[in-house]
Amino acid sequence: MTRIIQDDGRVIPLTVVECIPNVITQVKTTEKDGYPAVVLGFDALSKPKKTLKYRHQREFRTIENEENSEYKKGDEIKVDIFEEGQSVKITGTSKGKGFAGVIKRHNFSRGPETHGSHHHREPGSVGMCTKPGRVLKGKKMPGQMGNKQVTLINGAIAYIDTEKNLIGIKGAVPGANGSLVIIRKKAY
Repeated sequence: MTRIIQDDGRVIPLTVVECIPNVITQVKTTEKDGYPAVVLGFDALSKPKKTLKYRHQREFRTIENEENSEYKKGDEIKVDIFEEGQSVKITGTSKGKGFAGVIKRHNFSRGPETHGSHHHREPGSVGMCTKPGRVLKGKKMPGQMGNKQVTLINGAIAYIDTEKNLIGIKGAVPGANGSLVIIRKKAY
């Protein structure tokens, strides 16, 4: 993360994301596949004779009315498809924090500290006695924290550098440094 200072003195915190160009590996059409989409490949492995293999491949649906003729197999998708000020969806995997208790994971409050209480960092009552006689699904309990897919819906692009393939997104982006992030235009 870094920041940019605008001419009027406002400071905007932003996350700089390096966007290596993606290659279109397949174009899907409604007639052939039943729905329109493009498959993008990222991080090429070794170059075999017939087809190029990619470490990461993702499929993105396109708009039904939009003509897929502008997309051709082998074309590159770069940062120039975005504009400054545009609203985007950002998907990434959050940082894993391991096993965590209910105070850290769900922001529960502590129990009483004095008068013989042994209930300091415990969750409290977790279920009923006779009916239904079990812990209900969805109960907030200790467990794995983080390492989940997170999507930010209203991310704003504050900075674009087409020469270095950099995008500055306003605010924080989910994931650790160097992790894979998907940036999509919002469909209105």
